Amino acid sequence: MDDITSSPDNSLEPDNLDEALKALSSPVRLSMLQWLKEPELHFSDQAHPLEMGICASQFERCGLSQSTVSAHLASLQKAGLVTSKKVGQWIFYKRDEEAIKAFLAKLKAHL
Repeated sequence: MDDITSSPDNSLEPDNLDEALKALSSPVRLSMLQWLKEPELHFSDQAHPLEMGICASQFERCGLSQSTVSAHLASLQKAGLVTSKKVGQWIFYKRDEEAIKAFLAKLKAHL
């Protein structure tokens, strides 16, 4: 059976507001979040079911190296905007819609 582990809950706490803003300052990371919003449009060729999330290797289509893609995804995860799940040797990413909603509410309240 595959080794399945999930990332720890990194909900968007007040300290993560700065991390989220930093993560969103990159056009590449913004694109990644947009692609994850509608994975069926951008990752329909993924071999694994989209419900699992999007495999990190799928993001290499943006022309960046695997290590650069991983760094961008790690930044989004650190900010609490995406979650990850490891299945065997692969890591799958999904948007954390609740965290994104909380981020937008906090941003609206502060501006």
